[in-house]
Amino acid sequence: MKKILKAIIILMTVLIISGCFYGGDNVMVNPKPLKKQLTLYTIQGDSSVNQVIADSVYRFEKDNSSFEVVHELIPNDLYKNRLSVCVATNQMPDVFPTWSGGILKQYISIGGVVNLEKYMKTDNYSQRFNDKALKMVTDEKGIWGVPVENMSIALIFYNKDIFNALKLSEPNTFDELKDIIIKLKQHHYIPFALANRTAWTGSMFYMYFVDRLGGPSVFDNAANRKNNGSFDNDVFVKAGKMVQQLVNMGAFPQGFNWMDEDAGDSRNLLYNNSACMTLAGSWFISNVRYEKPEFVNKVGVFPFPSISGGKGDSRNTIGTLGDNFYSVASSCEYPDKAFELIKYLIDDTAVKKRIDAGKIPPVKELDIKDPLINEILGYINQSPNVQFWYDQYLPPKLSEAHLFLSRRIFGGEDPKRAAEQLESITKQYYNQ
Repeated sequence: MKKILKAIIILMTVLIISGCFYGGDNVMVNPKPLKKQLTLYTIQGDSSVNQVIADSVYRFEKDNSSFEVVHELIPNDLYKNRLSVCVATNQMPDVFPTWSGGILKQYISIGGVVNLEKYMKTDNYSQRFNDKALKMVTDEKGIWGVPVENMSIALIFYNKDIFNALKLSEPNTFDELKDIIIKLKQHHYIPFALANRTAWTGSMFYMYFVDRLGGPSVFDNAANRKNNGSFDNDVFVKAGKMVQQLVNMGAFPQGFNWMDEDAGDSRNLLYNNSACMTLAGSWFISNVRYEKPEFVNKVGVFPFPSISGGKGDSRNTIGTLGDNFYSVASSCEYPDKAFELIKYLIDDTAVKKRIDAGKIPPVKELDIKDPLINEILGYINQSPNVQFWYDQYLPPKLSEAHLFLSRRIFGGEDPKRAAEQLESITKQYYNQ
């Protein structure tokens, strides 16, 4: 009996390996042909947007029955390292997001991404998108990405119930903001929820201080090595000192430099009424709508305040007008279909679903009815300059240095020493 069973197993194994089997009436039946595959990476943390992406993928597969999409969701902070490994091992996903900036420029320089200009210009498809958003992935040689996820700027979100209970008003100046911090501390609230383990969250304070003190040109000159720009400029030093002023006032929770933003550590402090405010990208609203929908009605928003004597326009913002941009890897076997997949991610159906999820899609003629989202859109529209996140604008090596030193400043590092270190690393990078 065992010999018969063993023979049957061997026969079945041979048939499986050969890729065929016998159907009724002794007719050999070949299995269905394998579908062509496209790999898609996404990094949207909140499930509401992941549902939008999943719906777009479903509709693409339904309309392209010979293709299947292998969709991988990756946490935001893990993604940067993951993509670096993919580049190094020449195993790039077919469709993947970046924030444009230094990372995308590197991929362009090594020929790692497809020039999408011919696709974007077909039937004037590029006219669908916000001009400023599209400009972020366009150079003299072509168009390297499609704005998909969100127009996002950093603003201060706050709990209206706490403000009302303490008779607080939205501040226009940094001095007024400090008065609010003092009053919140007196009533045992954490003024700002902050989880700064990965440093980009705290960096937003630093960037705003630089902008409000010196205007956009200070960073532009330092980053692009023009007009004698330098990262040890007094503005960067003063920005670091203002960060430490907030730290010394107790504006942030204990242990904030070790708390994890991806894990929701900062938002949870808001949800349980321990903290009152947060400086966050406007993706914050979609996170809240998914995690704690009843909290949305408590949320108010105001721009980062002006600084007395500062040169920066108080309407300036930091952020991006296309968070994220999707590109097609040069290694992709089916670039036409890959681009078609991207179009499904930001077609009319997806745009409506993204708006419902609390996003501001980077397309023209938006129909947004939510008053809070419209207020955010108003700040975007009136902003004379949207400073792209430093950690995405700078080349990866300098980005790492900026984040490392920014976190050190929050931990007590001398701001002048930190500024000098970043300038030294920058000089070394460009000399090489």
